[in-house]
Amino acid sequence: MTGLAAPGPGTPGLRPPRRRPAWAGRNYSLLTGSAVVAGLGASGSLVAAAFAVLAAGGDGGDVGLVAAARTVPLVVFLLIGGAVADRLPRHRVMVAANALNCVSQGLFALLVLSGEARLWQMMLLSALGGTGQAFFGPAAEGMLMSSVEGEQAGRAFAVFRMATQGAALGGAALGGALVAAVGPGWVLAADAAAFAVAGALRWFLDVAHIPPRAPGGGLLSDLREGWHEFSGRPWLWGIVVQFSVANAVVAAADAVYGPLVARDSLGGAAPWGLALAAFGAGTVGGALLMTRWRPRRLLFVGTLCVFPLALPSAALAVPVPTVVLYAVMFLAGTTVEVFGVSWMTALHQEIPEDRLSRVSAYDWFGSVSLVPLATALAGPAEGAFGRGPALWGCAGVVVVVTALVLLVPDVRRLTRHGSHTMARVHASADAESTVGGLG
Repeated sequence: MTGLAAPGPGTPGLRPPRRRPAWAGRNYSLLTGSAVVAGLGASGSLVAAAFAVLAAGGDGGDVGLVAAARTVPLVVFLLIGGAVADRLPRHRVMVAANALNCVSQGLFALLVLSGEARLWQMMLLSALGGTGQAFFGPAAEGMLMSSVEGEQAGRAFAVFRMATQGAALGGAALGGALVAAVGPGWVLAADAAAFAVAGALRWFLDVAHIPPRAPGGGLLSDLREGWHEFSGRPWLWGIVVQFSVANAVVAAADAVYGPLVARDSLGGAAPWGLALAAFGAGTVGGALLMTRWRPRRLLFVGTLCVFPLALPSAALAVPVPTVVLYAVMFLAGTTVEVFGVSWMTALHQEIPEDRLSRVSAYDWFGSVSLVPLATALAGPAEGAFGRGPALWGCAGVVVVVTALVLLVPDVRRLTRHGSHTMARVHASADAESTVGGLG
């Protein structure tokens, strides 16, 4: 019996099969795909939630209260979520959190579509969503970092963030358009469906490669161990403190003042959705840049790129024409994404795998701890000082805290592994962590 010889790689007219890069394994691909699906829904729901409150007769203060209601449980449960994610299979924690988010957003959508949504109900459902995120975030970050290894980790994180930010780009633009076309309720319903699909994909993640974790001394012991890891690294807690303040004022500008400026000066939900999409487009561009660029001093370069994050608040304070706002949002998204990839790469190379979720939880906790206060006070601040001065204040705070964190030596010196002048600046911090911390 004769047959056709198998074509070799050099056979004319035939292309060799395309293969994924070595760092894009099964878990990485599932994580990226599920994050894209969830990101499409979540970006649109941010616009929808704000305009749902306004459509129900609320004002800027009510928008801030709903945003704060989501963030308060996020802050309260984050540290517990990090400890749980380092104890249990991380993908199971992620799926359970997605299920809670699916239910809460689905109920939110039903209330809005019924026309009977009340402020306390929207706040309660937003709080349930924040609780799910508190357990999901640390588990997801730990799972992603354990799915890649080696010198290509930075490129892997850049591609992941490029994909998720691309989803944010599409979701924000589509969400703003759909809110204007069919109302916020249907956008919230689509977000609930996205959580269901993302959770189903995450169910198939494989954790067999992760070494079993030795039994600890309980939840408090796990939290203390995470605190030692966190507090012993000045670059880590310094940047987290920076972003605890910067994220708070940016959240106030985006969640409260942005929709109000859009309603009064830009033409409504659709232009604001496009502005958020421009920021998303910038983050895609920044992530694409980071697939090629590997700055040696990770955190120094990244921190310099945080300064433009002040520009959107300043643009809203003027307010500038929509075309200028889109350009400013694009620039801010590009530069802050350079920081984001650099930050993830630094965490990946410096933090032990079995403590990633706990350290991520402290990172998240610090980064969002002031957001509820800022969003809740945004309305009263507008009444006391005026919307323009409040937005200028947001911009100034971002500049000041970013300049201050550059005074931390480790932020300026921490060096990427594999570069010609590699430096492990955290060696002394490891020694300090044995005598610092809580309790």
